[in-house]
Order: sequence, then C-alpha cells, then structure tokens
Amino acid sequence: MTQLSTADKSTDTQPHPQQRRQTAGERANIPPRRMDFEFAEQTPRYWYRNSPFLTTFWSTLSSLFPEGETFFVDSVRNFRKDITDPLLKDQISGFIGQEAMHSKEHQAFNDLAEKHGLPANKLDKELGVLLRFARKILPAKHQLAVTVALEHYTAILAEQLLRDPSHQANIQDPEALKLWMWHALEENEHKVVAYDVYRQVGGGYLHRIFTMLVVTLFFFAIVGSGHLRLLAADKKLFDIKGNLKGFWYLWGPKGLFPKLLPQYLDFFRPGFHPNDHDTVQLLDDWRGKMLSPGGLLADQIRNPQRS
Repeated sequence: MTQLSTADKSTDTQPHPQQRRQTAGERANIPPRRMDFEFAEQTPRYWYRNSPFLTTFWSTLSSLFPEGETFFVDSVRNFRKDITDPLLKDQISGFIGQEAMHSKEHQAFNDLAEKHGLPANKLDKELGVLLRFARKILPAKHQLAVTVALEHYTAILAEQLLRDPSHQANIQDPEALKLWMWHALEENEHKVVAYDVYRQVGGGYLHRIFTMLVVTLFFFAIVGSGHLRLLAADKKLFDIKGNLKGFWYLWGPKGLFPKLLPQYLDFFRPGFHPNDHDTVQLLDDWRGKMLSPGGLLADQIRNPQRS
C-alpha cells in the first residue's frame, strides 16, 4: 500500500484556502459588500450635470435612505421567522445585509451634503419620526406592503441608471458615481425579496396596489418638500431658469421619469412580479465592470472575495 508522505498528509488535512464558507446572502446571489466611501472636501458642490436643481434633487433622495432603508429591513425582518423556503430565507439575509450597508454609506454622503450647507441629516431625522409613527400604528403586513411599493421605485430608478450611459455621465464626481452605481447594482440584486416575502405571508393584490397609491402620494410630497428645502438652503430656490431646465430634464416629455412610467404602471398588473423586468444580463455585465480587477469598485470594496 502506498503511504502518504508527511508533506502529503499535511496538505491533505489542511482546508483549502478557497474553501471559505459562504454566507446566506452569497448563496442567494445577494452578497452584502462592505464599502467605505470617503467623499473629499473638494467634491464638486454640483456633482450632477453641474446643476443645483438636479444635484439637490438626488441629494434629497440620498437624505431619505438611512432611515428609509432601516424601515425596509425591519419590515422584512418582522416575517423572517414565518418563512420556511430555504432560498427565500437566504435572500432575506442578503437583503438585510445590503440595505444596512446602503444606510451607512448614504449617511456618509449626507454628511458631505451638510458640509455644502444642505440640511440632509435633518430631512432624514424627520423621516425617522414619521416612520417610527408608522411602525406604531400600522400592522406589520402593512409596513411590508409599504416596503414592497418603495422597493419597486428604487428598483426601476436603479435599473434606469444602470442602463443609461448619459445618466451615468451626468454624475461628475468619481466617488459619487461609485456610490450610486453600487447602490443601483444591489437594489436590482435584491428587488424580489420584499415582494416574495409579502406573497409568502398572504399579501394580496388589492392591498398591494392600494398601498402603492398611498405611498406614491407620500413619496412625492416628502421628496418634493425636501427638495424645495434643499434648494432654499442652497439659495437657488428662485433660480427660475436653472430650476426650469432641471425640471424639464426630469419631467419633460423625454425626461428621466416619464421614461419610467410603463415600468411603474406594470406594478398594477395582477400577475406582476419584479423579475418580469429582466435584469439578469445587466447585472452580470455590471458585476464585471465594477468588481473585477481594475473595475469601478475594485479599490473600494473591503471584502472582494465575497463579491
């Protein structure tokens, strides 16, 4: 009988360096990626298309993410114990991990906005008060339905950014571009999770679309008022020409948001599912562009082996 040498025995009993145990999120292809964005003092004040109106609009959205993403996590976590499907349980873990990182990194971005004199953290704190009230008065399933509706918004906005090169080119600060592209990638990686949890726990069609209608009213009221406040803080509220130009870019007949109307309305189909908007190849392409050696996030990500 051939015996193993001492070296062979040692090698045979040592764990292979690539035999790292996968996290639940990795098994579900929703890996939480640890980022650590740092926004320099010299980051352009108007980093989106050199436009005060458009920059303050996206800054308004960012200001709502820390508290908003925390609400999303809590609403899904409320039902984790009720889920028996192993894949969906893994997806929930990935969802929670990704959204927690989004809250952290957008907080850093909001701190940059504060340095530019924009009260982003105040908007976030006020949203936190509203969401804590919602947690007290709304049943858990209603909170989950709110998350389903808002996750549809974030998914279609994120997909648009990933698909539209001119949209990407308008983000004129490299670090800001990394933040928004990373966020867009992960929003589409986990876009089915809240929806599938909602269906698994008995969420129905009428409840879903009624919630979307109510959420839409609140969403535009909160974002619109926050945007006006940031414009006022920036002393650009009465820049009529610049504001009309920015408004037209967002809401004109060929603007960013009218292009999203079909995807938004698709949510109201009885048989709708987030995967009806096929982003499999899109995400594969962008994982390569972002995470491969030399990619957009190659020097940014703190746990590249998990990506």
